[in-house]
Amino acid sequence: MKRKKTAPRKENPKDGSGPARLWLIRHAQAVDAADDAARPLSKRGRQQIRALARFLSASQALQPAEIWHSPLVRARETAQRLAKHLRLDAPLTEVAGLKPFDDPRVAARRIAALRRDVAIVGHEPHLSALASLLVGGAAQPPVFVLKKCATLALERGAARWAVRWQVSPELLA
Repeated sequence: MKRKKTAPRKENPKDGSGPARLWLIRHAQAVDAADDAARPLSKRGRQQIRALARFLSASQALQPAEIWHSPLVRARETAQRLAKHLRLDAPLTEVAGLKPFDDPRVAARRIAALRRDVAIVGHEPHLSALASLLVGGAAQPPVFVLKKCATLALERGAARWAVRWQVSPELLA
């Protein structure tokens, strides 16, 4: 069965109170380096992105209006390569508050103010804490674990976010 391609939703069709969909994507594998913030993707990381892009392209499961990424090189590069492989028109935006040990409540407040669907490319343990906060109401203890290049898709519910699906790189090999 062939799926019909749909345009990204800009507003929550239920009540207009923020994005209806949110994708949390952990950056792909990066090289080891002394300067953690400057670590680029490794060859394996680039392969992980291609595999994830093939899956997402076939399913048309990722269609954000915007892609946020942390200021760290590996997250920016993951966002850029994923957008390129998926031919997404969504703008890429570097957003503060998405580093590994940043407070997830900052990102949660920013997400609550949004009026469009967003993909966020970031890091552990921040993404697991953010997902746990959005879905369960508390960042700790985390109830999600995102491996490198894993994606967690959430959808806004009446009171909280709900998990739509999660995919890890070992499932795509």
